Amino acid sequence: MTFVVTDNCIKCKYTDCVEVCPVDCFYEGPNFLVIHPDECIDCALCEPECPAVAIFSEDEVPADMQEFIQLNVELAEIWPNITEKKDSLPDAADWDGKKGKIKHLER
Repeated sequence: MTFVVTDNCIKCKYTDCVEVCPVDCFYEGPNFLVIHPDECIDCALCEPECPAVAIFSEDEVPADMQEFIQLNVELAEIWPNITEKKDSLPDAADWDGKKGKIKHLER
């Protein structure tokens, strides 16, 4: 089992989750984070740390966000690893909670 970063992280990219990850399994794109499923140890420390409530256990990913399971797999293979907390994106508060942000995902 792994944890999955979903839609609400896009254009927010809070990194509170990165700071608590004991195995450094987060990867960073321009406006989104993903979790590498082969590195995640299912410790669940990241989930409550996400201010955007964008991280779910793989078996609890909402039905309308199932595509994010494969997206985390794909992007974790090409994006660089992130191991330290950074500032969120400048307009994160404006984007937090908006629906359908997948079209804004920058690769």
